[in-house]
Amino acid sequence: MKPVRHPDAPAPGELLGAHYGQCFGCGGDQPHGLHLQARAGEGVAITAEFTVQPAHQGAPGLAHGGVLATALDETLGSLNWLLRTIAVTGRLETDFLRPVPVGTTLYLEAEATATAGRKIYSTATGRIGGPDGPVAVRADAVFIEVKIDHFVDNGREEEIRAAMDDPDQLRRARAFEVNP
Repeated sequence: MKPVRHPDAPAPGELLGAHYGQCFGCGGDQPHGLHLQARAGEGVAITAEFTVQPAHQGAPGLAHGGVLATALDETLGSLNWLLRTIAVTGRLETDFLRPVPVGTTLYLEAEATATAGRKIYSTATGRIGGPDGPVAVRADAVFIEVKIDHFVDNGREEEIRAAMDDPDQLRRARAFEVNP
């Protein structure tokens, strides 16, 4: 099925924010994290940016491939804000097409392309030199819808407690528990 944007999804252009402050991909509380910022796009699409820092390098002066895969994964996962569902990465297939130097801003775009039961299919690209620049990385992914219990049952108790004590996190979790 073609994915449908939830009526309560953030409006196009709206900054999505971090889903958790300690998240390596989007959290502001991670000193060496990506600090990726995503914005809602049209339909079931988003844009995001992140700038490669010295802590993100693999080969001297170049972004580590795993960090680039993480940026794509985080971007693809942010699509769930528009579907108003909780989902985790089931599969991530990544193509590395160009080196990404430290200091480079990666311009990311992602779109949910199909849904089937609990599966959400999506695709993303990361460009350098601007939103219309050459593609440096791309990925296709399958996310699997889960309930909040997935995190409660499998996460570390102290982090789960801290997240549940945060009124913003609790509000977000409750908003995603009921699917149309």
